[in-house]
Amino acid sequence: MDVTDILKAYSEDVDKEIREALSTLEPESLHDSSAHLIKAGGKKFRPALTVLSCQAVGGDTDKALKTAASLELIHTFSLIHDDLMDNDDTRRGMPAVHKKWGDALAILAGDTLFAKAYETIIKTADENIPYERVIDALRVLVDSCIKICEGQALDMAFEDTFEVTKDEYMNMIYKKTGALITGATTAGAIIGGANSLQIEALRIYGRKVGLAFQIQDDYIDLTGDESIGKPVGSDLVEGKKTLMVIYALEKANSDDRARLVELLEANDESIIPEAMDLLNKYGAITYARNVAYDCVIEAKSALAVLPDSDAKEALFKLADFVFSRKA
Repeated sequence: MDVTDILKAYSEDVDKEIREALSTLEPESLHDSSAHLIKAGGKKFRPALTVLSCQAVGGDTDKALKTAASLELIHTFSLIHDDLMDNDDTRRGMPAVHKKWGDALAILAGDTLFAKAYETIIKTADENIPYERVIDALRVLVDSCIKICEGQALDMAFEDTFEVTKDEYMNMIYKKTGALITGATTAGAIIGGANSLQIEALRIYGRKVGLAFQIQDDYIDLTGDESIGKPVGSDLVEGKKTLMVIYALEKANSDDRARLVELLEANDESIIPEAMDLLNKYGAITYARNVAYDCVIEAKSALAVLPDSDAKEALFKLADFVFSRKA
């Protein structure tokens, strides 16, 4: 199977679980706003990792679907609140929830998805999964949610400083983006009945894939196609402290560093070409790509303890996809 087939394999079943979870919501406005981004689609990357991690350790994939759905519910909750905090107009080619229903209902929709995620993962016990596994998976989900909030707060704090280190950046992106991907692989392994060595392997895999995922997002912002989403270079206009910016600020001479800071503070699209020139001058973009590539290699290496299987091969392909994707 290619990556598209891998991501689609369980998408319909996960969507069915989500629709069932949201089916009893009222009033209609809360149901529709909560389901809005779910209906808009999405790669279903995290649910795929959950199910494949379960399968890779010999578990029953059908019994991982509720856990997979809970990860997608948390992801969607975070998108709704992110769009609200950033005042973004669109998501997945559709109006952002807060633009269509207003800020107050967007907050409620996000909160509802957050609660429904916990309700859904608890219902995994209905699939004759030992309750101890369900509780352990629930702990993983809780930890992921806490880390998402910490990561978002760190990202906001970085807006006011140009003294962010690589280690601080990697910690932030792990929490903001990587924690939920790590949660997906770890929870899937737990539900599948993995031993401690396998759980740790899939936790490392998820962490490294999550780091590569965010670094690739930052790379796409500078090199991507505007037709697929936000304008190329928007992170530079917003002064975001990406790995590329951090590396350039660290390596630049005093004049170039001062100029790059000035450009990042300008909040003007006209700065993009000159800022890109400075990033390229110090090899910052190549450096970030190399870090992402190393993360993918480390992720795949972590899976050595798992038996060979179609699921393991699919996990390899998804790790490669994270590095090569264009959107």
